[in-house]
Amino acid sequence: MTDVLVEDFEEHRGLLFAVAYRMLGTAADAEDAVQDAWLRWSGADRSGVEDPKAYLVRVTTNVALDRLRSAQSRRETYVGPWLPEPMLTSPDVAEDAELSESVSMAMLVVLETLSPLERAVFVLKDVFGFPYAEIAAALDRSEVSVRQLGTRARKHVEARRPRYQAGGAERRAATERFLDVVLGGDINRLMEVLAPDVTLWTDGGGKVRAALRTITGAEKVSRWLAGIVGRPYVGVEPAEMSFRRVDLNGEPALIVDGPHGPISAATVEIDDAGRIHAIHLVANPDKLQAIAEGRSLPM
Repeated sequence: MTDVLVEDFEEHRGLLFAVAYRMLGTAADAEDAVQDAWLRWSGADRSGVEDPKAYLVRVTTNVALDRLRSAQSRRETYVGPWLPEPMLTSPDVAEDAELSESVSMAMLVVLETLSPLERAVFVLKDVFGFPYAEIAAALDRSEVSVRQLGTRARKHVEARRPRYQAGGAERRAATERFLDVVLGGDINRLMEVLAPDVTLWTDGGGKVRAALRTITGAEKVSRWLAGIVGRPYVGVEPAEMSFRRVDLNGEPALIVDGPHGPISAATVEIDDAGRIHAIHLVANPDKLQAIAEGRSLPM
């Protein structure tokens, strides 16, 4: 019985983590939620459980809801902009527009603006395709109220999602151009690759140097980026830094490594003219652990 118990859980562990990560936005919180789900699963009376997958998703969702409500109060006092914890993904994910968007930094930022229940319904229905009846049972709500939550969440997301969904090859080329120009430190060239209304998000969590507010406008963003290139950061000299191209959250991304591991990670979004209109830069060391450990996001 113990072997079956473990096998049932391990079969669905990737799905549970994927749900929890989209609910919570960090690998650490998602892993804790999955661990809590395991404890409940291993100690529960499973004699009436006909569908382990549905049961485990239900438990994980409710654990994640409890953690999300607690996390929201902490994020209100977070130092500077809050961004999700980036995770490695395979290059083929970037070619699947729907899948890559569901874990993109931009989408996870939008999901932060939903209520916990709206977020749960959106993730389960719009990302994973669970029927409303199952979601209602998981959340202990009527199917009518869950449909209403789903409608509100969808309208909210539609109003805030990126205006233009670029393909993987287009995003990869834009990311390469961005790296080349930033490393060159030429403000005029930076201005050429940035959209006029570009927004820069920098998440240092109060632990490393970062902008305390989002920066908007090509000129301001250019000057900020030019001001950090070629200078020491978190005690690492420029000569000790190396750059690598990877895929994070279904997007081509840039990682800056120091002697002891990653010190920042950045993804970009582009507009229909191929210019960069959003930059998400994570430097909070707590949010670089998954990258440092080489952990990939289960899809």
